[in-house]
Amino acid sequence: MNIPKRMLFGLIALLVSLPLAFSSTMAWAQQSVYADATPSIDGFDVEPAAKLTAGSDLVFTLYGSAGGTATVRIDRVVDKFPLAEVEAGVYEGTYTISFRDQITATSMVTANLRVGNRIATEILDESLLAGAASRSEVKRAADAAALAAMVKIERFEADPVARLDAGEALFFSLSGTPGAKASVRIKGVKGKLSLTEVAAGVYEGTYTIKNRDRISAKSAATATLRLGNREASFILGQSLLAAPGQLPSARRAVRHCANCGVVESINVVEVRGEGSYLGKIAGGVVGAMIGSQIGKGRGTTAAEIAGAVGGAVAGNEIEKRVKKTTHYEVTVRLQGGGTQTISYAAAPAFRVGDKVRVENGTLVPNS
Repeated sequence: MNIPKRMLFGLIALLVSLPLAFSSTMAWAQQSVYADATPSIDGFDVEPAAKLTAGSDLVFTLYGSAGGTATVRIDRVVDKFPLAEVEAGVYEGTYTISFRDQITATSMVTANLRVGNRIATEILDESLLAGAASRSEVKRAADAAALAAMVKIERFEADPVARLDAGEALFFSLSGTPGAKASVRIKGVKGKLSLTEVAAGVYEGTYTIKNRDRISAKSAATATLRLGNREASFILGQSLLAAPGQLPSARRAVRHCANCGVVESINVVEVRGEGSYLGKIAGGVVGAMIGSQIGKGRGTTAAEIAGAVGGAVAGNEIEKRVKKTTHYEVTVRLQGGGTQTISYAAAPAFRVGDKVRVENGTLVPNS
């Protein structure tokens, strides 16, 4: 079969161009695959510096997808600096701290790994300073401190009474965050009842029902615990009225006495009186007489004046001593942890260590 030369040359050109077109298509497909692949960062570490001062080196290492471009950014220090791929998927770089850098142990450090059109990001979890806490450790400590600072009410109870009549006492007990201020509001009662912290985190108080109160078995009682600007509330989940046949709570017999305590110290306090003009005048007269005698009976003016001034001072001082008073201050350590001081004009009949109770501004024995 005779093929025209023109057709033969065209066929040859076509056969030559097919491999080139095929390889070009394969290369484009491979580039497209790499461009669409999502890079990954398997690890991002730092070799911390002994001191974060000028001239110290921070050596960063990143582990991830191979064939990418890795950079590191240190917050408020450097926007980015490159890491070199020292082996497949392993990138390293060193940043030397300059005198103008303000780097701390927990400065945020971010690594980026670009492969094609995709970027993976990782935040450093290690400290830049050897031996210092990392960012995550600092955050965990801060979260723990914030949680500890939260005000919590763990328990809120009341001793129900047989009748909600005037004169009946409602006893409330609350457990929660120590060192706070606790109170209870009862629906149908004006105002609120303050609870006393009788032990660490244990608050108690008794409310005596009054004639004007409008309390029912379903009256809600809400406890509030406040510490600083934090506050927690808890609604009583029981009736204030005891069920038929229900025995009084045993806790009534053992609950703490908010105004009970132990004598901690007894101090004698002396208060010197104020001198009057009478004391000064009397002292001055006597002083003047003595001054005249110093002048051998001639009563020199200088001696008389000196004697009068000295006598006035002495007379005033003597009058102060004559008028001084003594009283006794008794300091009581209360069960709730606080103290109260009671003054007595005469020596009290108590000794340090005696159990007492504060009633109407005075102390009574408490067995």
